[in-house]
Amino acid sequence: MCSQRIEQINELIKREMSKIFLKEIDPPDGSLITITHIETSADLLQAKIWISVFPINQAKIVFKELSKRVGYLQRLLNKSLFLKFIPKIKFLLDETEEEVSQVEKALDEAKN
Repeated sequence: MCSQRIEQINELIKREMSKIFLKEIDPPDGSLITITHIETSADLLQAKIWISVFPINQAKIVFKELSKRVGYLQRLLNKSLFLKFIPKIKFLLDETEEEVSQVEKALDEAKN
């Protein structure tokens, strides 16, 4: 499938999942959930959704909750998308922020 079409589908899934998160997900107090990246397979069978959570110490709790509710969230996504094939979603934890934080901390320690 054309990569431009996949990118359009990625953006559509990101937009719809963001709406679903706002309505359906109640993160722990002071937590922020962000969809950082979506990667849909060329055959449209699977969409990997990377999320980041701030503060980082809440990430595993939020990820566990999303993983438990993936079937329900999939059904909501299916209702909101008007596509012939709707990919099965899978959540992944984007640890880029944590890695950046560790590098910055190491650099700060090296300066001192």
